[in-house]
Amino acid sequence: MLKPKKETKKAFPSELRFALVSGDWVVVATGRAQRPETFKKEQRIIKPTPKKDCFFCNIKTQLPPLLISKKGKIKNFAYDDEDRGKVKIPDDWTVIVIPNKYPAFIRKNGLDIRKEGLHQLMNAYGMAEVIITRDHKKQVSQFNLEEIKELLDVYQDRYLDLMREPKINYISIFHNHGVEAGASVSHPHSQIIATPVLDPKIKRSLSGASDYFRHNKKCAYCLMNESDRKDRERLIFENKEFLVVCPFASSSAFQVSITPKKHLPYFERITDQQKKYMAEAFFVAMRKLYKGLDDPSYNFYLHTAPCDGRNHDYYHWHWVIAPKTSVMAGFELCTGIEISTIEPEKAAQYLKEQTI
Repeated sequence: MLKPKKETKKAFPSELRFALVSGDWVVVATGRAQRPETFKKEQRIIKPTPKKDCFFCNIKTQLPPLLISKKGKIKNFAYDDEDRGKVKIPDDWTVIVIPNKYPAFIRKNGLDIRKEGLHQLMNAYGMAEVIITRDHKKQVSQFNLEEIKELLDVYQDRYLDLMREPKINYISIFHNHGVEAGASVSHPHSQIIATPVLDPKIKRSLSGASDYFRHNKKCAYCLMNESDRKDRERLIFENKEFLVVCPFASSSAFQVSITPKKHLPYFERITDQQKKYMAEAFFVAMRKLYKGLDDPSYNFYLHTAPCDGRNHDYYHWHWVIAPKTSVMAGFELCTGIEISTIEPEKAAQYLKEQTI
């Protein structure tokens, strides 16, 4: 039997690609394909808040801090610390964490699970925090290694604090940059939200990872890492501990994943040495996206095993960086199937070529 030529799969104007863990299908619309450099935007309509009017530059007018970092030296304050409101914020702070002034999740009154007719509801119990970096304009993609490492230290520190709160089962860490990515404040900041429930996306990933591990006795992410290191088509960068790749079933153009080489289910257990290598991986990924796509809007977010006390050793935590290169339209919203207009292999090759 004759084997099909490798090129024949590219003869189709589009491909449906299956995401091994989540079970999602994504469309790579090669019939609409663009050259990588055309994803740059000629003009970005971003109106930064003047520094004098910026809430985060005038940090002393905000809610009392939960964490203050001065060039990596971190000081934490508990929610119920009576002295938290009396804390003097130093003028040379570099990262600070405050409760969100307008939170979607509120740390009071508990869950109060109840029914209304056919429907069930409960209080949106949880914690919502804002992680603010000092410079009014300097984005994560412009940070040096030490600044990225400090930010990762703060992420882990706050995660460890929040997972001790009662009834908290999942903690999300995410960062929005640019209006297309939903950033409502121009001053660079991340957010961390602790909730009693798991979001549908992480539930699908957990279910898919668990099923794969149960049937194959191996971690799907570890196998994908091995495959990416072997064929190198989608590999952008690697160091001793981490890979930076464009996933096979990327749900958007130039989606990037930062994943540990070792099988690590829980982000919060990362060591200081591993964080140094993760900072390098972030540095490379963010710089290449910044240069290759001319400072795109993007979201990055963490996928990690829940902190619900159950065993999730089958999972493999990772970061996702998703540049906003298009707008979701009817088909994506109707079906949940996302469309990308460049193959991940071409996106990875283009990013690899970017010097930093």
